[in-house]
This record gives sequence, C-alpha cells and structure tokens, in this order.
Amino acid sequence: MNWLLICPIVIPLAAAVIGFAGRGSERTQRGVSLAGAVALSAAAAGLFSHVWREGIAAVQIGGWPAPYGITLVADHLSAAMVAVSALIGLATVIYACGDTRRGRLSQALHPLLHALLAGVCGAFLAGDVFNLYVWFEVMLIASLALLVLGGKPAQLDGAVRYAALSLIATTLLLSGIGLLYGLTGTLNMADLHLRVQEVEDQGLLTLVAVVFIIAFGLKAAVFPLFFWLPASYHTPQIAVSAVFSGLLTKVGVYALMRFFTLIFRHDVGYTHELLLWVAGLTMVTGVLGAASQNELRRILSFHIISQIGYMILGLALFTTLGLLGGIFYVIHHIIVKANLFFVSGAVNRLAGSTELRTLGGLYRDKPLLAALFFVPAFSLAGFPPLSGFWAKLLLIRASVESEEFVLAGVALLVGLLTVFSMTKIWLNAFWKARPEESGPPPPVAPRRRWLLLAPIAALAAITVAIGLYAGPLYTLAERAAAELMDPSLYVAAVLGRGSQ
Repeated sequence: MNWLLICPIVIPLAAAVIGFAGRGSERTQRGVSLAGAVALSAAAAGLFSHVWREGIAAVQIGGWPAPYGITLVADHLSAAMVAVSALIGLATVIYACGDTRRGRLSQALHPLLHALLAGVCGAFLAGDVFNLYVWFEVMLIASLALLVLGGKPAQLDGAVRYAALSLIATTLLLSGIGLLYGLTGTLNMADLHLRVQEVEDQGLLTLVAVVFIIAFGLKAAVFPLFFWLPASYHTPQIAVSAVFSGLLTKVGVYALMRFFTLIFRHDVGYTHELLLWVAGLTMVTGVLGAASQNELRRILSFHIISQIGYMILGLALFTTLGLLGGIFYVIHHIIVKANLFFVSGAVNRLAGSTELRTLGGLYRDKPLLAALFFVPAFSLAGFPPLSGFWAKLLLIRASVESEEFVLAGVALLVGLLTVFSMTKIWLNAFWKARPEESGPPPPVAPRRRWLLLAPIAALAAITVAIGLYAGPLYTLAERAAAELMDPSLYVAAVLGRGSQ
C-alpha cells in the first residue's frame, strides 16, 4: 500500500528533477516528460483500483503513528482527483509537444509541469493540514514559474496579480492553521474531526472556519475573490492555461470539501449558509463576465469562475445528493475545461488568433476541430446527453430536494447564459465567414497538428462516454459523497477508530 500512495507524488517530482538535469537534450527531456506522465497515470490508476476494491487507504510516513507523523490518505474522492489529474497531465504533455516550439521555453515547461503535478497530487493525498499547506506552496512556486514563462508583459502583469493574491491566501491559510492548532493541539485531519468536538468556544471555531473559507476561496476563485483569475489565465502558454484551468482551482474546491465535511461540521447553519451565498454569486458573476468578453481564452477563464459556483453549491447543500452532484461536477469540469483551453490553442495555431472578430470559417476549413469544440463546449453548457447535463441535473435536483428553489433557478439561468457564450464562440469562430483582413491561416506541420488534436479528441471521447454511460462516475461520486458525509470511515482508516 505504501508505494501506491507515495508514487503519485514521487514520480512527477522525479520527472521534474530529471527534466531539469536533461536540459541539454530537448528530445531526451520530452521523452522523460512523456514517460513521467505515463508512469503517473499508471500509478494513479493503481491507487484508484486499490481504493475502489479495498476502501480508504492510509500510510504513516517514516512509521510515526498518526496523529504525530506525516499521513497520506486516499479515499474515493482523493483517489479520483489524483487519477483525473494524471489524465490531464498526460494530455497536457502530449499537447505541449505539438504546441511549444523548441528552445529555452520548451526546456523549462516540461519539468515545471511535473513539479506542478507533484504539488496537486500531494495536496489531494495530504492527511494533515500543514502538509496540505506545503503542497499548496509547491503548486504556487511551480505555477508562478509557468505563468511568467516567455516573459511577455501581459504574463508578468498577470503573474504579479496572481502572486499578490496567492500570498494573501497563504497568509490567511497559515493564520488559520495556527489558530486551529491553538484550539485543538493537532493538525492531523482525522484527529481534528475528533478534537473540534471538544473545543469549548464554538464561536471562535466558527471564526476560524471563516478564515479557511476565505483562504481556500481565494485559491478556488469564488465570489468576490476571483478577480485574479481572468487577469492571469489567458496570458501564459496554452498548455499552461489548460492545466491551470483544469486543476488549480479544483484543489481549492477539494480543500473546501474536505474541511467542511470532515472538520467544520459544528455550525452548518452559518458556514454552509455562507457557502450557499458564495455559490450563487460565483455562478452569476462568472457567467456575466464571460458574456461580456470577445477573446476565446478570456471567455473560458470567466466560465471557470461560474462553474466553480456549481461545485460549491454541492458542498453548501450538505446532503449526500448535493455532494454527489458536486463531485460529479468537479470531475466532469476538469476534463471539459482543460479540453476547451486545448481547443483554443488549436484555434490559435491553425487560424492564427483567438480574437472572435478576426476568426471565422473554421467549420468549413477545419471540420474536425469544429466537432471537437462542440463536444466540450456544449457539455459545459449542460446539453444532453453529454457529461455536463448529468452534473447540472444532479445539483438542481439536490437544490430542489433541499428546498433551495432560488439557487436551483440560478443554476438553470447560468446554464442558459453559458449556452449563449458557447453559441457566440461557435457563430464567430466557426460559422461566419473568415474576415478578409485576417489573411490566410498559418501553416502547421501534419505531425504537430495531430499532437494538438489527439489529446483533444481523447478528452472529447471521455466526455461523450461519461454522458452516455454515466453510471460508473455516478457510483464513484456516490461512494465519495457517502464517505464525506460519514467521517468515521476516514477517521477509522487513519487512526484506527471511528468518530464520536
């Protein structure tokens, strides 16, 4: 069991180190990157298979018993998040090989991608709060380096905003960790579930919970803390934007789900009511921001924000069905959103722009790309029978069953506005005639074209498969939601005893 939990962290770290050491040979470096991504996918699949068959897995690093040592834990949620992260990592590495020109930028891109994947997997498997913070910092360092890779003014401007808000989030997270340790004397998450029930000042504990909502909310880009995301996500290399959009904000969502089902359950009437407001406002402001944009990656960046609102809604409802819908939505969205950024990169490569006013005619000139855009775009909007339809349906049903009719209506309205944005992209980039002043599209070598389109096609196929055969993902989300609603399973796996 030990290697199953450790490999998803060690493999990308090793690939990053070897990649940096092999910068003299770009062919070798890309080979190492691809091998690392494949190995991570295999390790993630092995971990997921073990958790699916045996249940929650936990390991104490160095043999120190919990809650005193470093604990790695994989339940159905974290194992699924590691698996889908490995999938996106593999797709990104393949895409980057076709999109990134040879040179210094390419040499740094692959090792930094693997360093980022190590931080993401570490965060999903961390069993104590301090090590979660450590992996957040690994992610921050790698993501900042990726953000400025290329050194363009827009990248540097976006990186400054990203860094400033990340430092604020880090400060709040450390403050929350200190307060939580002062109240409970532990940072092991399973032990915290037991210790918070013994805290006398429950009002102070609620205040600490709000600190964590703000800290993780900044990382998840929820209302009103999202403004750093649309200022930065459209600026780096396309492969970087794709992996950012798929994974970074979802680590913040995962942390909120973990903390507010396992640790902060004492004042649901306040904390989860606050999260309901956050969810609704995040959905609305994000989709309105997207509707006002006319550049492909800016539209997609704002839609990250609006879709985060759906995920938070599932947590805020705090029912098994709500969490099931939220988890289903997270996994669907990681695949769809990363794929849409890949499509935007392919559009830029094959048509020479991502500005809607300068695009056109792609439906006739690039019919395969048009079909590959249609699948993730209208899955994001919730068209049946694609994966987004089932995700939205589950959350709307959970809202109605919890008598949150206003939020159910908001979710439906935001879905309609998402259709408007995706239709605007389709009409301007794919359907209308290409403006004469845009000139002919740039030539792309056939090998590079297929390296761009292969990961897009694979992720689109997964989206269709989830839509047509939603049962397996539904069962996974159901198991994960049941574990979140019953923390005794997690506590027993880590400490060997159930909750009180």
